[in-house]
Amino acid sequence: MEQPLYLKNVWYVAGWSSDIKRGDRIGRTFLDQPVVLWRDQQGTAHALADRCAHRAMPLSAGVVEGSAIRCPYHGLEFGGDGRCTRIPAQDRIPDTARVRAYPLVEQQGLLWIWMGDTGRADVMLVPSYPIHEDPAYAWRSAHFPVNGSWQLLVDNLMDLSHLPYIHAKTIGGNPDLHFRTKTQSEKLTNGVRVIRQMPDSEPPPTYVDAAGFTGRIDRWQEIEFEPVLIRIHTGACDAGTGAYEGRRDHGFSMRGFHGITPETATTTHYFWSMATNILRDGIPDEVFEQTARTFREDQEVLELQQARMSADPDQPMIDIASDVGGRHTRQFISRLLREEATERLAAA
Repeated sequence: MEQPLYLKNVWYVAGWSSDIKRGDRIGRTFLDQPVVLWRDQQGTAHALADRCAHRAMPLSAGVVEGSAIRCPYHGLEFGGDGRCTRIPAQDRIPDTARVRAYPLVEQQGLLWIWMGDTGRADVMLVPSYPIHEDPAYAWRSAHFPVNGSWQLLVDNLMDLSHLPYIHAKTIGGNPDLHFRTKTQSEKLTNGVRVIRQMPDSEPPPTYVDAAGFTGRIDRWQEIEFEPVLIRIHTGACDAGTGAYEGRRDHGFSMRGFHGITPETATTTHYFWSMATNILRDGIPDEVFEQTARTFREDQEVLELQQARMSADPDQPMIDIASDVGGRHTRQFISRLLREEATERLAAA
């Protein structure tokens, strides 16, 4: 049985709420499927297959009218449930005049889409990210289109030992320190957690700029994967002030949200936000700008990897000690992919 490329029955990030204003529409591809995201004039966001039922015109090329989106070719209009509500040339609307509607949930600044079996789209399972609503944090968001596989992006975020090499000018640090740091990886019911602690270390540039550290710090990296997103909490306190005993309110925190949504087998939507608890004028913007630079560096790495892998897909790759979190995550994803494939085969 061939393993599928994507998990279907999970909630994926389709975009940021701010991506679509009232009356706007945007076309995106998720899991090889073209989708139009649109917001009606009442303010509700919807997701439909981006293909008119009449002559296959992309609905994303049309316009939003009231509570419907209108195809630009012959004027057919479709509601948020995918049913055609108007055909200009006739009064009767056949039941076949409809397009697929995807479940879409909007919360905490995010749009979540369900690409799998609609009957299994439980809104109670939409991942929560309360940091976006916490007044103790200021956050900014972005969307990077990455010319690389979604699993490569997962690998990158689950193993932060690359920081001193790729991100030396921002969140990196001493390479020996990163590779001496023990990576603790724990398998969870619905994911994987990785914890790394770096006591009594030199603060990297971003930490100095944001928090004004003048001496050595106790630093942490806490990463949690669930299908298919990653939450990362990194930060530091002055050395010896209780960071590893849970006393962190006096320290510097960066909380990253990473929504990883496959576009195709070799391209990925990367929806990320960065929140900081340092709220002085200009600091959140500076943290975000430095974070954006580091993620652009990651994007370059992923795209170089993908180019080499696409040129020779059968060439094997080795693991090293710091890959433990990524390895556990790949094993977890592979199990879910096999389970979904078995379910589809049984249903067929």
